[in-house]
Amino acid sequence: MNKEYVPKPVETSDVKLPDELLPLIEEMARNVHEVWAQGRMADGWTYGPVRDDADKKHPCLVPYEELPESEKEYDRATSQETLKLILKSGFSISKK
Repeated sequence: MNKEYVPKPVETSDVKLPDELLPLIEEMARNVHEVWAQGRMADGWTYGPVRDDADKKHPCLVPYEELPESEKEYDRATSQETLKLILKSGFSISKK
């Protein structure tokens, strides 16, 4: 089938995250990176200064703190949108 895929994410621009959740964005972003890196490493990928799919090398296989800010922002955006979707879907988030 040759259908053109058109992404349709849930609109979350109307959701404002409460200030108390803002630190959670960074914690989630760090964990998103850790999960991604663990998966890559389990598939045989290792660090390389330039991405090389054939040799399974990736420059982002470093601790979160060593990532370029642009990569951290990508993980933060994913985390923020996830939190917004949770709230938009009617769920609440509380700290024990």
